[in-house]
Amino acid sequence: MQIVRTILWVLLLVGILAFSFGNWDKEIDVRIWPGIVWDTRIPALVIVSFLIGLIPTWLYYRSVRWRLERRNTALQTATARINAQHEEEAAAHPTRPERVPASDHPTRPGEPHSPIDPEPTIRP
Repeated sequence: MQIVRTILWVLLLVGILAFSFGNWDKEIDVRIWPGIVWDTRIPALVIVSFLIGLIPTWLYYRSVRWRLERRNTALQTATARINAQHEEEAAAHPTRPERVPASDHPTRPGEPHSPIDPEPTIRP
């Protein structure tokens, strides 16, 4: 995946360089506010516009990724702690509980014994 990302960045850089060399002689005036005019070349304007769009999106992506990594670490830590507690309890009580047959489980009238059974049967 890293090679694909590198290839895309290289292609983007080559495209920007080709665009810059082809349009460097064209100068434009950008009016920012009344009385403030920025004389610039087209490639500089394109690169600045690209960065204005890229940087906030990239910062948002990094913040979401950082938050999710922290959440994932917290969940992994909690899961490891719970698993350690269960292993300690299992070591303290080595006996297994007896299995109760399904017919001895109390069920409410109208509930199926099996989740696969589509229609509940009402017992008199």
